[in-house]
Amino acid sequence: MTATMIEDFPHRMAGHCGSGALRDLLDWAGLGWQGPPSEPLVFGLGGALDFKFLRIPGLEPPVYLGGRTLDLEFDLCHRLGIEVEHRRTDDAAEGWSWVAAELDAGRPVMVWADILRLPYLRVRLTNTRHDIVVVGYDAGAGVAWVADNDREDIQRVPLEALAHARNSHGFPHPNRHSTFPMRFPERLPDLLPAARDAAADAVATMSGEHEETGEPPLEIAGVASGLAGVREFAAEVAGWPGLHDPGTLAAMYRTVRICVEKAGTGGGLFRRLQAGFCGEVATITGDAPFRRAGEAYAACAEAWSALAAAAGDPEPDHAAVAKKAAAIPPLEERATEALAAASAQG
Repeated sequence: MTATMIEDFPHRMAGHCGSGALRDLLDWAGLGWQGPPSEPLVFGLGGALDFKFLRIPGLEPPVYLGGRTLDLEFDLCHRLGIEVEHRRTDDAAEGWSWVAAELDAGRPVMVWADILRLPYLRVRLTNTRHDIVVVGYDAGAGVAWVADNDREDIQRVPLEALAHARNSHGFPHPNRHSTFPMRFPERLPDLLPAARDAAADAVATMSGEHEETGEPPLEIAGVASGLAGVREFAAEVAGWPGLHDPGTLAAMYRTVRICVEKAGTGGGLFRRLQAGFCGEVATITGDAPFRRAGEAYAACAEAWSALAAAAGDPEPDHAAVAKKAAAIPPLEERATEALAAASAQG
């Protein structure tokens, strides 16, 4: 074909690209529990909650916070019985042929694109693993249409711009026209067992017992992960004012605010999404341990947001920033314990 469009693709805005894209795709496939799945439910079922404190020489300032695993998309698909491939190539024509073949067959397809190179976004940071869903194209007009969590409407993108965004060497690593063809099952597994399995994965990750398989960012000088990483981060934040000049310190504080609230985390470094997941599982299934875990993660989300607000103040109070950071580790530990209890039921 030279042109096609997935009509009435059920797109909604989302706080996070991956869980938003996968929620839209599940809705398109007519799958869910008591109706189409919410974004928090999709995020939590990925078992993706994490914490990463990275020192990366190529960044300015050279710090970065992460709150999800690199395996979210794959783990969610495997847990829900969705067949998924990860195709990669350095050949733009081959990469586009995969997308076009899915669309010609009447299937929307998820791809990675660098946010810095998508013309409808106004950002100054690079992220090569931004999930978008391609829902149509017109080869004659040289355009494609994509669903992006950050925009309410389907976006029209020149094919040339889309190709550049899909072949970026930005952070965290080259995306190489990554394309994810999916085949959906007729029905999803029962929610509570799937939620418990996902919760167990998140607990293992935060406890340092789970080895991630996703491709890591380049040139990491140091990384602290899980609950141990949360403690290390909180201790380091308290010492930043004595180690850095005012300009660097201000930039590091801005990075904390962006990573926690602005960088597609759903707010509170993904903890707000995790809280919503636990709460929704409890509502649908009546499971009390998941309700308690949801309350614990809601407290974590508020604590991370409070730190971001203090760090983002135009004239930050260093003692207040340190105090907000110090409040987070015990909340994270309690939330992990509550999630472990939810995963162990039944």
